[in-house]
Amino acid sequence: MNLDEQPIRELIANQHRAICRKDIGGILSCYAAGAIIFNVKPPYQMANGDGWRAVWETSLSHFPASFGTETRDMAIAVDGSLAVAHYLLRFTGLGNQAWLRQTVAFRKEQGAWKIIHEHVSAPFDPETSKVVFESD
Repeated sequence: MNLDEQPIRELIANQHRAICRKDIGGILSCYAAGAIIFNVKPPYQMANGDGWRAVWETSLSHFPASFGTETRDMAIAVDGSLAVAHYLLRFTGLGNQAWLRQTVAFRKEQGAWKIIHEHVSAPFDPETSKVVFESD
């Protein structure tokens, strides 16, 4: 494991804990200024800022008071001050929840890793155009 892999895993875990606490400031602190996000729901592309804050405010208002996250198949590659991680993510405690595919690019800025790009997608059945909820 690269020495920088553990801080990236911690950043991801911190972001997920902030999501579960509905701590929007904590969520946004994981992103670099100007980070580009390809979201799973509209708007599908945006930069980190007031719009991204509004997406989280709107989204988290629909979540229950208590929920969690689960990840699997996480892989991280680090090369100098850039890194990429990809993994499957789902929210727990919300009923039938699809696994989301998440790819995140990071840059080390002043000694700390920050998200510079995030892409979230949901697998779907091309015959029905519906999200696939099975775990495998």
